Amino acid sequence: MFENYLKDVSIPRMARIRQRLASEHIGDLNEAITEQFAKPEISDRIKAGSRIALLVGSRGIARIDEIVALVVRQVKARGANPFVVPAMGSHGGATAEGQTEVLASLGVTEDKVGAPIVSSMETVELGPADSGMPVFFDRNAANADGIIPIARVKPHTAFRHRFESGMMKMLVIGGGKQRGASELHSRFRVDGFGPLLFESYRKICSKLPVLCGVAIVENGCEQPALVEAVPQPMIEQREPELLKKAFGMMPAIPFNHFDVLIVDQLGKNISGDGMDPNVTGRYAVDIKSDIDYQRLVVLGMTPETQGNALGVGMADVTTRRLVSRIDYMKGYMNAFTSKIVLATVKVPMTVDSDREAIEIALKTCVCVNQGQHKVVRIKNTLELAEMEISETLLAEAAANDHVEVIRNPEDMQFDDEGTIRTF
Repeated sequence: MFENYLKDVSIPRMARIRQRLASEHIGDLNEAITEQFAKPEISDRIKAGSRIALLVGSRGIARIDEIVALVVRQVKARGANPFVVPAMGSHGGATAEGQTEVLASLGVTEDKVGAPIVSSMETVELGPADSGMPVFFDRNAANADGIIPIARVKPHTAFRHRFESGMMKMLVIGGGKQRGASELHSRFRVDGFGPLLFESYRKICSKLPVLCGVAIVENGCEQPALVEAVPQPMIEQREPELLKKAFGMMPAIPFNHFDVLIVDQLGKNISGDGMDPNVTGRYAVDIKSDIDYQRLVVLGMTPETQGNALGVGMADVTTRRLVSRIDYMKGYMNAFTSKIVLATVKVPMTVDSDREAIEIALKTCVCVNQGQHKVVRIKNTLELAEMEISETLLAEAAANDHVEVIRNPEDMQFDDEGTIRTF
């Protein structure tokens, strides 16, 4: 398409690096979860014969199918009857069937976890929170004898507060389904969302039998570093402490200043925003980032995202192979519900091949001499232990004690269609 315009572009040779990330992890998940549910403050809350709703979301939490199955086993061991409720706001196209499919894509099926999956978009209204905002909750979960959210605690992609992504958010936005999530997001402010989340959480707990939460913190290598069952009265105290741990373990790109970032794949299973803004530095809201670069290229999306390309709008250039797979309604439903991220579903400049997209990104950088571009390529914003960097970043890599070069620079490899060699 742009052959004449791009004929003088020089794609840099790329080296492969590995960075040393926080790697402490749980060796035996079964032992860890058994130990957590043996605590009297947890075990005593689960009554024999009770129906327990386990809230499970759509994020790509490592080994989430195993974790849910082990929680199911512990609940059953105490004579209760667990069932799984998809708790994911408007994900899965905001349909009951779609949300069941999202869980299945994560390995969470009735056969795998040993409990029925009860999916519906119907909600009950619990009344107003302190601000007057109505609070909604999944009807099936609200009718249970007990509720347990299973959630990863991590930095949020659009606000900062003591409580960000975690057990509270799972209850309020996931448990609120599309109606509850939409209501909360309609009042979004970067500095005001945390308090709204908190007051909604308190309303839910005053009306419904939230027994405890199962909090997961992952290390920098996308492994469970901590799984903790937190009794409901302790969630307010414990979740901020776990959030600090998550911030400390979160992986990042080990360079703050470069020219082009290439992301091979985005997906809702990677991040709620498709590409985690805490990694890319491209936020849909006014949050400052330490990362400074000119062009973001995204080449494809994961199969698990099922066509939901939310986040593609944060890129400057993308490819026809990504755009051809977009299920627009899924992404639009997320954007519609969240209110604040309409920009994330915009389709950026779209070209025929990966090679062309990368060349355009290089060509449109300013104040960089030809052949001097600093380029970083990652698979996605979850898997950051290894990445590729241009030769022009090797000196910085050598000065970083946490980075080692594991493959010397070589030309980027493309097939005859201009598709880049898989990461």
